[in-house]
Amino acid sequence: MLAKLQSLEEKYEELSKLIADPEIIADQSQWQRHAKAHAALTEIVSTYREYKSVLKGIDEAKELLKDQLDSEFREMVEQELAELKEKEEKLSVQLKILLLPKDPNDEKNVIMEIRGGAGGEEAALFAGDLFRMYSRYAEAKGWKTEILSSNPTDIGGFKEIIFLIEGQGAYSRLKFESGVHRVQRVPTTESSGRIHTSTVTVAVLPEAEEVDVDIDPNDLRIDVFCSSGPGGQSVNTTQSAVRVTHIPTGIVVSCQDEKSQHKNKEKALRVLRARLLDKAQEEQRNQLASTRKSQVGTGDRSERIRTYNFPQGRVTDHRIGLTLHKLDMVLEGDLDEIIEALITTDQAEKLKEVQ
Repeated sequence: MLAKLQSLEEKYEELSKLIADPEIIADQSQWQRHAKAHAALTEIVSTYREYKSVLKGIDEAKELLKDQLDSEFREMVEQELAELKEKEEKLSVQLKILLLPKDPNDEKNVIMEIRGGAGGEEAALFAGDLFRMYSRYAEAKGWKTEILSSNPTDIGGFKEIIFLIEGQGAYSRLKFESGVHRVQRVPTTESSGRIHTSTVTVAVLPEAEEVDVDIDPNDLRIDVFCSSGPGGQSVNTTQSAVRVTHIPTGIVVSCQDEKSQHKNKEKALRVLRARLLDKAQEEQRNQLASTRKSQVGTGDRSERIRTYNFPQGRVTDHRIGLTLHKLDMVLEGDLDEIIEALITTDQAEKLKEVQ
């Protein structure tokens, strides 16, 4: 591990010189490439340097303890040595985590698809609640949210809503949200006060750039039609809605939220690219099926991952056995405690695999 870290530090120093070189600065594309690589190494190199400083401190403390010291000074040095050893252990684990192979999608934007499942109108209402939850979370992180496609219901929910979250590291924070979310509550439409159980499916896809997915225009069938549902004068009067079918895979994406046919097509293609990238990566994961899957998982749409219980005010993530009694705060976008626990569990599983 130390040899690998030393090599990364040398690479970091080399990149530091390059991004300060006037000739490199004059070539912005080259400078940006080096600056990005430099930024990617900053955390691991600074942690490694702190780790080396702690090791040096441990050696110095051990040398001091070899000398004849008065009892008070010896006790102080022993206490400092114990603290340094504890710090060394923490930094060692942190470095192992930083050296784990990075998910190439972690820095990408996210396309989220939320669909009402079992429960009819109540499921659609909860789909709306989840959209609001993720929107609030994105807002707190300083990320931008944009609806790409939606199918609203008359009472304020969504049969389906697809939206983009733009922000650095969005996928790394949200990728574990894929799966079935279950809600237990008394629906507003229920007169007898009975608790109903409904489900909503969430899919989290990394946004694909054009360079990530090569789409042959000949493989696409594009249909235009009049949009439907609430939306003002243009609804049912202009053919602004777009349906894109990718013929080789049969993937179909419809978009009708914009009044412009061109904008709807653009949004539909963004969703299509994300689904094609996800499909290709899913095939790769299946080819490596002999590798033990992470306890957390990121892809199984049918897996029940979380329950939101309104009568008891609790949220339970079934994958890691985490229960929080702060349902209201979670639905307001306070997701960090759950997300951090999922990330930590995933990292622990990966560390077991490499040890």
